[in-house]
Amino acid sequence: MILSDRRILEEIEKGTILIEPFKPDCLGSNSYDVHLGKYIAIYKDRILDARKHNLIDNLILPDEGFILYPDMLYLGVTEEYTETHAHVPFLEGKSSVGRLGIDIHATAGKGDVGYCNTWTLEISVKQPVRVYAGMPVGQLIYFMVEGTVKNPYNKKGNAKYSKRTLKPIESMMWKNKW
Repeated sequence: MILSDRRILEEIEKGTILIEPFKPDCLGSNSYDVHLGKYIAIYKDRILDARKHNLIDNLILPDEGFILYPDMLYLGVTEEYTETHAHVPFLEGKSSVGRLGIDIHATAGKGDVGYCNTWTLEISVKQPVRVYAGMPVGQLIYFMVEGTVKNPYNKKGNAKYSKRTLKPIESMMWKNKW
């Protein structure tokens, strides 16, 4: 079950969902709109290696916007810091963003119960497009969880993306044991 707008507000009141900053006009009937933060990152190397730490360069989006190009992966970040303590958050792109040919996540649209951070966006585009800090990019929807969660993300010792940040976070695949 997806939470309705009223239920999202109830969960915020209870403290099981936190959205900072929270703007009432961003609350839809069953979702909350999130916005592109001011940082965008690009990997330093053109060829990435899943077994090594691939470093990134962080850029600040200028007021006049920033042009994204196809055949590149950009890491963006949401303006909003979120905490989800009793539900599964899903981040989906807004249809208006999709209609500009922008994909905001390659695979990581689902969060875990206990995820507490901004959202790193895995951005790719179909054709060149100019983006701006503060533009709506996605919407969070919240699903109910059946049963009690034994191991929330923010309590896991091996959680790789739990340190609070305002900037995009590069892949930490290299920390996995495989």
